Amino acid sequence: MSQKLYSYVLRFDDGAAPNPFWGTCTLTICKPDIRRKANVGDWVIGTGSKNSRLKDGNTYDLSDCVVYAMKVTKKLLLADYDKYCKQHLQNKIPKWFSRDFRLRMGDCIYDYSIDSTPILRKSIHNQDNMSRDLRGQFSLLSKQFYYFGDEPRPLPQELKNIIRRGQKHLVFDDLATIKKFEEWISKFKKNKCYSQPQLKFKFDLKSTNKQISKCTSRC
Repeated sequence: MSQKLYSYVLRFDDGAAPNPFWGTCTLTICKPDIRRKANVGDWVIGTGSKNSRLKDGNTYDLSDCVVYAMKVTKKLLLADYDKYCKQHLQNKIPKWFSRDFRLRMGDCIYDYSIDSTPILRKSIHNQDNMSRDLRGQFSLLSKQFYYFGDEPRPLPQELKNIIRRGQKHLVFDDLATIKKFEEWISKFKKNKCYSQPQLKFKFDLKSTNKQISKCTSRC
């Protein structure tokens, strides 16, 4: 199976999808098509939006920049991801009323402990998101990731062809392009959160159900 690179516009970088915390970057909610199709060894890249609002209140065009990149090192069914988090990544299980923003943004939001029908944990998503989330079937995990958040890195001119303009995503299986991207991204230190999620400022106050509703309407 040939290596692929998936590229999409990360319009809402809130720390949940992707979730870059606790030493493992995960994509478990949203982007169902990518989660189903991407395999171990593939790259998933989120570029910025043309209208990215940051904590200073201003809007920026970040469409030529990489917000995050992850090379998939593990792929788990959502039920298996729930078990994996209970054993190895407990901080990915959301604690919605925690003062720690990272705990509130946990992406292990589906509890399979009772049977094959998951129960939604109190989290950034609600029942309206379930069908879309579950359609993705898998969680993608990475031990080789680069997360830039609200300080995204501009792509060099020779790589701007991988940027998706609009919704959905692009897929590349051209090994020359993938190698060129790997050479560029490897200049940065891997497995590091260089900055905070772009929308963290919206969650700095006490967690409320209204914040869940906002995420639902966005999705």
